Amino acid sequence: MQVIPSIDVERGRSRIVFWPGSAAGTGTPTDRPDRIAERLVAQGAPVIHLVDLDGARAGTPRGLETVSSIAARVAVPLQVAGGMEDPDAIRLAFASGATRVVLAMGVADRPDLLASCLEVAGDWLAVGLDPRPERLAEFPWRGRPRPASLDALVGDLVAAGVRRFVLSHGGAEPDLAALGRLTADHDADVLVAGGIADLDGLARLRDAGVAGAILGEAILSGRIDLAEAIARAA
Repeated sequence: MQVIPSIDVERGRSRIVFWPGSAAGTGTPTDRPDRIAERLVAQGAPVIHLVDLDGARAGTPRGLETVSSIAARVAVPLQVAGGMEDPDAIRLAFASGATRVVLAMGVADRPDLLASCLEVAGDWLAVGLDPRPERLAEFPWRGRPRPASLDALVGDLVAAGVRRFVLSHGGAEPDLAALGRLTADHDADVLVAGGIADLDGLARLRDAGVAGAILGEAILSGRIDLAEAIARAA
């Protein structure tokens, strides 16, 4: 299982200051995403996940200069989320140096839009989903019948050509049994973001068949050491 550090970018800066040595007063803190990404890759990060917070609010990319600055400094894939809501946004992200894009759950309600995005991104496209049953039930589905379950929704999206999913739990602990069923039943990579508090949590995700764990504040603050996390997830 890959351990993927995440950087939330707002107005060109990391929302969380990177300072893993804060407890000991060692190292130099920084909120520059390009420098953070460079340090993380030096520590073994296989992928960098970027969340364009301004783009997510605007519904269109706002942090592409940051993507370009990071792409100029690291040689690992960049997975970009936020504002990726149509094929043109995806093209702009790729032109800026993104390798993968993550679309919001709303694209599942617009099959024609999903198809056009897949034409541009192919296997480099992921769909972000909130797996909590109450969130799935609350979503105002209009373009498709309400899915009976997350498993049914993932099955429909896999049938449409989606091969990667990012499941964000809003900080809640992931449902390992449900994750195990998803990874066993569908030919797609499942990445989990949020709800990972320690190295044991990473091991449990690995054992459930999860392809990647996306960690933001836990790594940037130094609460979880990236090198140790990578070793535990192997």
